Amino acid sequence: MIENILWIALGLLIAASVIPGQKNLKLSVAGAGWAFFAVHWLFQSPHYAQLGDYVNVAVTVLAAILCVFIGYVMMRHDKRIQRDINGINITTSLFMATTAAAIGGISYFIFSEIDVMNTWIISTVTDQTVWLASVLGIMITRLDWNLIAVNGYKVEIILACTAIESIALFIGIIASVNAPIKRLASAFLVSVPVIYVLNLIRNVFVVDAYGMNWFGDPDMSFYIAHTVIAKVGSLVALFLIAYAVLKILPEILDMIDGVLNLVGGILKNDG
Repeated sequence: MIENILWIALGLLIAASVIPGQKNLKLSVAGAGWAFFAVHWLFQSPHYAQLGDYVNVAVTVLAAILCVFIGYVMMRHDKRIQRDINGINITTSLFMATTAAAIGGISYFIFSEIDVMNTWIISTVTDQTVWLASVLGIMITRLDWNLIAVNGYKVEIILACTAIESIALFIGIIASVNAPIKRLASAFLVSVPVIYVLNLIRNVFVVDAYGMNWFGDPDMSFYIAHTVIAKVGSLVALFLIAYAVLKILPEILDMIDGVLNLVGGILKNDG
C-alpha cells in the first residue's frame, strides 16, 4: 500500500511537470501529487521510530508537513501563489519545486523500491570500491555482491553507501531549472560525477580504516572513520558542491526564495 502511494505521488508530480499550459489543471494535479507525497513521508515515521532514529522521525514529519502545505495552496489555487513576491514569481517557484521533487524522487526511488535496480547499483558500487582500492594499493577482498573485507573484517555495502540520495537530489534540482543546456551540463558535471567519485573514496577510506584498526579497536575505528571523519567530510563536500551549482544556476535560489516567501507570507497572515 505504501509503495502504491509513493508511485501515485510521483506519477502525479511528473504529470504536473509535463502538462502543457493550463495552469489551473497543472496546479490541481501537482497539489494532489504533493498530498500523496505527504502521506508517504508520514508513513515513514513509525519505521524510524521503531529503529530509535528520532532525527529521521523529525525529518519525515517535517517533510510531510511541507508537502501538505504546498499541496494545499496549489490545489485550492490560493491567490497568494498567483503573484510575485520580492520580484519572484511564486507559481514558477512551486512548479520548479514540483519538477525537482518528481525527477529527484524517481531518480532515488527506482533504486530504493525496485529490487533489481537496488541490487544493480549496490553491486556496481561494490565492484568500483574494490577497483579503486586496488588502484590505490589497498587490498580489499570481494566476498559477495554486496560484501567486502579488509584484514578479515567484513563490511556490507548498502544503498546509503552509493550516495544515490545526494545524487538524486542534485539531479532533481538541476533538471527543474529552465536554463541553457551548457549551464545545466556544467552544473551536472560539478555535482553528480564528483559526488559519485568522492563517495567511492569515502567507502575505501572507511573500510580500510575499519579493517586495519586505524583508530584503535575495530568498533572505534569504524565509528571515527564512518560517523565522524566521513560524515563531516561529506557535509563539507556537499556544501562546496551546492555552492558551485548555485553559482552556475542562480535560478535555484529564486525557487527556494519563492517557496520560503510563500510559507512566510501565509504564516504571517494566518498569525
